[in-house]
Amino acid sequence: MASSISIRQAIGTPNMRQMAAPLLIILILSMMVLPLPTFVLDVFFTFNIALSVMVMLVSLYTVRALEFSVFPTVLLVTTLLRLSLNVASTRVVLLEGHTGPDAAGKVIEAFGHFLVGGNYAVGIVVFIILTVINFVVVTKGAGRIAEVGARFTLDAMPGKQMAIDADLNAGLIGEDDARRRRKEIADEADFYGSMDGASKFVRGDAVAGILILLINMIGGLLIGVMEHDMSAGQAAKAYVLLTIGDGLVAQIPSLIISIAAGLVVSRVGSGEDVGGQVIGQLFGDARVLGISAGIMGLMGMIPGMPNFVFLLLAAGLGYLAWRNLVARAEPQAREAEQAAAAQAAQAAAPAQESQEAGWSDVVPVDTLGLEVGYRLIPLVDRGQDGELLKRIRGLRKKFAAEIGFLTAPVHIRDNLELKPNGYRITLKGVDVGSGEAYPGSLMAINPGRVAGTLPGREARDPAFGLPAVWVEQGLREQAHALGYTVVDAATVVATHMNHLILTHAAELFGRQEAQALLEHVGRDQPKLIEDLVPKALPLSVVQRVLQSLLEEGVAIRDMRSIVETLAEHAPRTQDPMELTSRVRVSLGRAIVQQLFPGNADVQVMVLDPGLERLLGQAMGAGGDGSVIEPGLADTLMREVASSAQQQEETGLPAVLLVPAQLRWLLSRFLRRVVPSLKVLANSEVPETRTIKVTSVIGVK
Repeated sequence: MASSISIRQAIGTPNMRQMAAPLLIILILSMMVLPLPTFVLDVFFTFNIALSVMVMLVSLYTVRALEFSVFPTVLLVTTLLRLSLNVASTRVVLLEGHTGPDAAGKVIEAFGHFLVGGNYAVGIVVFIILTVINFVVVTKGAGRIAEVGARFTLDAMPGKQMAIDADLNAGLIGEDDARRRRKEIADEADFYGSMDGASKFVRGDAVAGILILLINMIGGLLIGVMEHDMSAGQAAKAYVLLTIGDGLVAQIPSLIISIAAGLVVSRVGSGEDVGGQVIGQLFGDARVLGISAGIMGLMGMIPGMPNFVFLLLAAGLGYLAWRNLVARAEPQAREAEQAAAAQAAQAAAPAQESQEAGWSDVVPVDTLGLEVGYRLIPLVDRGQDGELLKRIRGLRKKFAAEIGFLTAPVHIRDNLELKPNGYRITLKGVDVGSGEAYPGSLMAINPGRVAGTLPGREARDPAFGLPAVWVEQGLREQAHALGYTVVDAATVVATHMNHLILTHAAELFGRQEAQALLEHVGRDQPKLIEDLVPKALPLSVVQRVLQSLLEEGVAIRDMRSIVETLAEHAPRTQDPMELTSRVRVSLGRAIVQQLFPGNADVQVMVLDPGLERLLGQAMGAGGDGSVIEPGLADTLMREVASSAQQQEETGLPAVLLVPAQLRWLLSRFLRRVVPSLKVLANSEVPETRTIKVTSVIGVK
């Protein structure tokens, strides 16, 4: 017992598994050279048939093509196995064919006599038909599908990579998920490329089968007549039947393998195997089954037709149609009953007596809220592990890591006043964004360079306003191939919310968030915080400085630099705007790095010197820019908007470089006209960065 266990353990070791493939290839190649007894041939022919059936069953039950990624290699090995068996059986047939029908083993005898009735003419016809089916129909179609699939997969790779990068930047996935999805895309491209080449093995196997059949027939006739003094009829009966049996016993597994290849490459991605897809899509529509039953019934009533067969089939299709209608009506009936019960309970509930108003009637406003229609409830249901809940948690973590503070939790509730697929995002009780999402469908977003159109519901990306279309799940690969960015319903809502949170970051940063942030920094640097708040500055001033930074898209992660700068300048001024300008100078390297990554040139727009003097005089007169002459203000806005558009069309951020005393004025004045415009002060650009002027803005 102990020895048997040790042997079993030794066979299962990784070293033995690594040796299995080389040993199998050597064994297959040795069959071409070494003579094999008839019993061994029977074993290998039976194993070949069993292997082909196993491969076909695996392809049927595979949900995704990559789950059977070894299939191209299996195609090569099975092709080599069949060819080696052909060579080994040819040797036995030609040497021992004159001795009787079982000269090459029982398997070849069974295929030569039982399947074709011992008639070699019928056997030749059957063999040719099987070869034509394999070579012309199955193999050619599978090869074409693999070729087109490889081409489309390679064309769709940039779009898929962009979708992964978009999800990663939005905080919807982590680095590990992004790395895994990129690997899946690369593996998918490799698989279809390998399948495109591996399909040539099957076609070559079919051609080799025809040539081997002809060679064996001619060689057998010559050997029987010339060496064994047999008549032409005897030689044909002996050798041709053995040759036909040999061809059939190899051609049938080849056809099965070809069918498996076609099943693998012709799959359209879904969460079901082939059987589930066929049953669900072909027999899942009661209308199709009912109409088909009617047509079969009418044909069964035509005189001269096989009435019983047609009427029997019509009855079967009609029964399936009835079953589908019943199965579909049951959930709808349950929903109607639940709705009626809810209405009855609401109507039967006794009216509450009016009571005096109390403080319990004052409901605090949620800082961040998400209201959804009833069809979006599964996305936010904790009991169903709603996908949107995980996305919202992820984007809050990403926001905290990139911006520097933790936002208030998102309060989610259903709202029956919204459209069934509608949602609304609120900020302090005010609607700041809304849209529609369709669970079970995908949004294909047009980034501006797609190669075609898709059928579906026209829409717009709620976050950035790009044209889009809601499509079915099965069109994902086609949409990627055409250049669309494809996201699901939960991602659409989460991306919209992430965009709005970033846009309104300053409004989300209240007194409570400021206090929590300072306490968090104080755990590592308690003395620094004690010297600043409340000794040097009140909390309200610190909050206003941080809000001013957030209003212009500046992250407040580097709290050490911010606090040190505030502590340095607090004895001289407590003006929030002046302190914000000082903090921006200390954060200048990070601000410029965010706009111009790496060591790239700082390509900016600048003001004409004359315009700078005019604006400086306005600052001296009014301080807030309110005394700028209306015509000058209107022309300035138009010129800045035009230059910013040209800057963005070249792929550069719209950045305006101005003197420090004008930066706050122009940033506040131009923000509503060009929301994407960033205004930098000369003092904020580090000395190590090179400034390159792209345009000069002047007003005549």
